[in-house]
Amino acid sequence: MEIGRGAEAIITLENGTVRKWRLPKSYRQAELDERIRQERTLREAKITSDARRHGVLTPIIRDISRFELKMEHVRGEKLKDIITPEISEKVGEMVGRLHKGGIIHGDLTTSNMILRSGKICLIDFGLSFYEKSVEAQGVDVHVYFQTLESTHDMPGELEEAFKVGYARAYPGAEAVLARVREIKARGRYL
Repeated sequence: MEIGRGAEAIITLENGTVRKWRLPKSYRQAELDERIRQERTLREAKITSDARRHGVLTPIIRDISRFELKMEHVRGEKLKDIITPEISEKVGEMVGRLHKGGIIHGDLTTSNMILRSGKICLIDFGLSFYEKSVEAQGVDVHVYFQTLESTHDMPGELEEAFKVGYARAYPGAEAVLARVREIKARGRYL
């Protein structure tokens, strides 16, 4: 059963396993397309597993092939439907652990976070990469803040709660949050 479709992949649920299959792109030369799809699939699996080692709950990868990931189906409620300041503070802690480990998620939205048994599971590492720069971390946090502003009530309260958790989990939080303010200011003048 198809449960999602993105720019790069079709996501199905089969017997309790999520299957993410990267689609071929006809506008790319076939050999290049295969290499890109395979590299992105392997990178997503590696970073998803690395995030777990840094204390971030993620789906367990069950199998990897050239263009396909099979992983645990995470049951729970998407944060987009239930976000509170307490939950946003937990998101801050989770993102702090991720950034401390040198991982940028690339799509930190409340649609990519599921609350399961009181814990937040981060899903969809398709845009993730390794980077420790304040700029990359700032952009990652900015995406989360933009999501709060555009789709949730009380965005200011949710942001402040996130900052508390983030600072608790990540020693570099102050520099990153200062960069987030710079990034936000840049957007106003484009």
